[in-house]
Amino acid sequence: MGDIVGVVAGSRITVRVGERQLTLSNLEKVLYPRHGFTKGEVLDYYTRIAPLLLPHIRDRAMTFVRFPDGVAGGSFFEKDVSRHAPDWVRTARLAVGGRGKDAEVVAYPLINDLPELVWAANLAALELHVHQWTVDADDERSTPDRLVFDLDPGPGATVVDCCRVAERLHDVLTGDGLTPVAKTSGSKGMQLYAGVVTTDPAETSQYAKALAERLAAETPDLVVARMTKTLRPGKVFIDWSQNNPFKTTVAPYSLRGRDEPTVSTPVTWDEVRACRHVSHLRFTADEVLDRVEQHGDLFADLGRTRAAIPAFG
Repeated sequence: MGDIVGVVAGSRITVRVGERQLTLSNLEKVLYPRHGFTKGEVLDYYTRIAPLLLPHIRDRAMTFVRFPDGVAGGSFFEKDVSRHAPDWVRTARLAVGGRGKDAEVVAYPLINDLPELVWAANLAALELHVHQWTVDADDERSTPDRLVFDLDPGPGATVVDCCRVAERLHDVLTGDGLTPVAKTSGSKGMQLYAGVVTTDPAETSQYAKALAERLAAETPDLVVARMTKTLRPGKVFIDWSQNNPFKTTVAPYSLRGRDEPTVSTPVTWDEVRACRHVSHLRFTADEVLDRVEQHGDLFADLGRTRAAIPAFG
C-alpha cells in the first residue's frame, strides 16, 4: 500500500504511515460483494490516489459515509468524530444549527494528509463529502471558493442527459468568465464546479439558483430547478442548493457506496460532449488509477482559475 509499512498480528496490522502509527483491521473483509473488493483494496486505492485527492479536500470540514459491513450492510453519516479520533487528527469545531434547536458544536474531521486519510479509510468511510469552503487555523469558515451544480437525472433520464445539460452550463459559465470543470458523481449523475472569489457566502447559491432557473425556463422538457419529485421524471434536476454553506458534495476521487467501487471521477469536456451511453462515464477505482496515469489531475484547474461571480438577475 504505497508508503505504508507494517507488521501483521492476526486480523490486525500495525502500520507506520509517515510519522504516525495506526492499527488497521479486517483488511480481507469484502466491502463490495459483487466486485469482491476488500477493505485492504479500499485502503490501497486511497493511499495511491492521495496525492491527487488531498489538495482538493484540504482544510474542508468533512462528513464521512461509513459502511462498516460493506455496501450491502447499510451505512451511516458521521460528522462529529470527537469520541474516537486520535489526537493527531485535526478537527474543526463548528457550530451548526439544529432543526428548531439551539446550535451545537460539531468536531468535523479535516483530512489533510496521508495518515488522516488512511485512518478514515480504516473506518470504512468509503465516501468523503466536503463543503465548498475551507476553515482557517482558528476554525473560522472562509467564504466559498467553489461554485457547484449537482446534475441529478430523474427516473427515465441518465448521465447522458446530464451531459447535455452540462454542455449548456459550460457555455454560460465560460461566457460569464468562469472556468468549469466536470466530474461524475460516481453514481447516476455528475457535478460541475468553478473556482470563485466572493466576499458574500450567499452569492454562490444566488447565482447557481438563477442559472438553474434560467435553463429550466428555456428547456422545461429537459431541466428542472426544483426538487419536487413529481416534476423530475425524464428530466435533469440542477441542484443548486449544494452551494448552501451547510451542505456538502462528494469529493473528487472519492469512492461511492454502490454495488461496485465506482469513483467520483474528474472528466474532460471532450468526454462529456462524446458521452452517448451511461458506460462512457462510469469508472471504478482501478480504472481511475489508470486514468490519472494518463490524464493527471483533471480537477487541478479548479484552484488555479478562480474568478469573481458575475452580476446576475
